[in-house]
Amino acid sequence: MSTKAEAVHPGYGFLAENAAFARAVNSAGLTFIGPPAEAMEIMGSKTSARRAAVEAEVPIVPGTVEALSSFDEATKTAEEFGYPVMLKAAAGGGGKGMRLVTDAQELRSAFETAQTEAAAAFGDSSLYLEKAVERPRHIEIQVFADNHGNVVHLGERECSIQRRHQKVIEECPSPINDPDLRRRMGEEAVKIARAVNYTGAGTVEFLLSDTTREFYFLEMNTRLQVEHPVTELVTGFDLVREQFAVAAGAQLSFTQDDVQWVGHAIECRIYAEDPANNFFPSPGTITNLQEPLGPGVRIDSGVRRLSEVSIHYDPMIAKLAVWGRTRAEAIDRLRRALDEYEVSGITTTLPFFREIVRDEEFIAGQLDTGFIGRFNERRTIPIPSVEETDLAIIAAALHYVKQQQQQIRVSNSVSKWKLAAREIKSNHR
Repeated sequence: MSTKAEAVHPGYGFLAENAAFARAVNSAGLTFIGPPAEAMEIMGSKTSARRAAVEAEVPIVPGTVEALSSFDEATKTAEEFGYPVMLKAAAGGGGKGMRLVTDAQELRSAFETAQTEAAAAFGDSSLYLEKAVERPRHIEIQVFADNHGNVVHLGERECSIQRRHQKVIEECPSPINDPDLRRRMGEEAVKIARAVNYTGAGTVEFLLSDTTREFYFLEMNTRLQVEHPVTELVTGFDLVREQFAVAAGAQLSFTQDDVQWVGHAIECRIYAEDPANNFFPSPGTITNLQEPLGPGVRIDSGVRRLSEVSIHYDPMIAKLAVWGRTRAEAIDRLRRALDEYEVSGITTTLPFFREIVRDEEFIAGQLDTGFIGRFNERRTIPIPSVEETDLAIIAAALHYVKQQQQQIRVSNSVSKWKLAAREIKSNHR
């Protein structure tokens, strides 16, 4: 059946970075709301993206710019750069086909596992190798380009809190909040976009040393990011609307000088996962759903009550984003929103996030890609969730009632015993 559609927006899943799909859409006489297929192909391969960065004179993490031809080459390269190193899938991201290798003994098993995972996820087992940057921040820059030669950046997002190399909490701006660093990283991101004739929304990702403030190009995501709401909340620009306008041939509605960053925004990705079981998926039916409301709170949700969360799709069920005039105010709003957020029937990451937003390192903005590992190590007594708190109150009330009933029974028994004793005593007089 014909839908009479004129354009296709691919969302932010796998199709959004599929060059063959973009070409198929264009061949059908439709407009693909995204970058040119050629730009997607260059940046979709991590090795060709690294080559493009080198040609644009953008700093990259030391490592290979071509896929590894064999395990022997991986061994030689790792020895050349020195351990620790990262093995990464050349054809994709999202933490799939990625392994940290700390010494030569780990390399073979990591190499074989990463190859298998990359082949399963992307249909391509090619790997490349990078020198591991220890305790880096993961900072990404939002870029936007039109078909008239205009390319701008909308600042940074802090994406260091990750599980299995996939982001779970994002902020705009970074707690570092360094205007000069933002300018320099933004300029490098714009250079990358120009180098591949990019149009539309894209994200250039960097690893940043928290101590030296040196940064390195990591990869480019040629699509709208899951975490785009935090940039929208801080800059005031509707990035999806801008995508449609640019795809229709319009110029960007703003210039670099128009971009300002007001306040602070934080987003939590709400997953149907069990953090206590290594974030294992938790499929099932949502029996109750109560989403938070209030000033500065935004929910982008994909479910409602009685929705079925399947094992066949990504377990993210919603995004909770908040805005505040300061980072402290944003954290306060996020705490309240998380405490008010109720999901029953499945296990979610909500209780885990309730703990994180009360963690001293998080509050201080001391973030890097190893945050969750350290956080799990220092956890003692988990902060109870709203549901657990309610159950505790109910349990305490029931215990109190039970004690009162026992006291009444004992009191009645004593009274009856005293009455019987008096009657016996009276009968013997």
